[in-house]
Amino acid sequence: MKVLVVDDEQKAREGIVDIIKNYCPQAGSIYEAANVESALGIINEFIPDILILDISLGEETSFDILRQLQHTDFKIIFVTAYEQYAIQAIKFSALDYLVKPVNPKELIEAINNASKALEKDQTELKLNALLSNIESISNGIKKIILKTAESIYLINIQDIIRCESDDCYTTFYLLNGKKIMVSKTLKEFEELLCNYGFFRSHQSHIVNLHFMERFDKHDGGIIRMKDDSKIPVSSRKRNSLLKIFDKYSRM
Repeated sequence: MKVLVVDDEQKAREGIVDIIKNYCPQAGSIYEAANVESALGIINEFIPDILILDISLGEETSFDILRQLQHTDFKIIFVTAYEQYAIQAIKFSALDYLVKPVNPKELIEAINNASKALEKDQTELKLNALLSNIESISNGIKKIILKTAESIYLINIQDIIRCESDDCYTTFYLLNGKKIMVSKTLKEFEELLCNYGFFRSHQSHIVNLHFMERFDKHDGGIIRMKDDSKIPVSSRKRNSLLKIFDKYSRM
């Protein structure tokens, strides 16, 4: 397995390379690059299996590398020190990332996971989502990756009407009537979606406020959605929802 480490900080790059050499025997060849140009040269010549990319590369970023690639037969692990907007885009795209200073155990685990899942189609779809989200970051994240046992879906987040949990599974209800169940908890999606017009009304429900038709206050509170679904509101979420209505009424 061939691994490329891209980082403009020599000490950080060499630290990652040393960990891989000492603890990742599946890595037969390890290449290093300090900038976009040298990284592209190595990728095109040696076609690595795994890219470990520091997001910030001087005046450029690792996204400048990804935009110029002709193939994506690899897995990607991002490394970043501070760029929170980029981390959020990576999470929506279901790609792996590590925060500097890199924890050796987390790096080893990320490489082990990547070596088990080298699937071209998955990488292409995730990269499409990531680059789309990075391009539109000033206007908000646009797309999210949803993975089931059979498929990987690239979904516009504003096509999501609501999410409903069932133990460790979450079902997404989409604008086109489709339902997608993924093996992640509702909590994980709450952290991603609730800055983009979504509201967790109940332990088992997240709703897209754009598709909310009305709020019935009786029986503890029920949200009526435009798809005719009725979503309960927990007592501790009731005041938060009323504050949202109050905010909209003053606009």
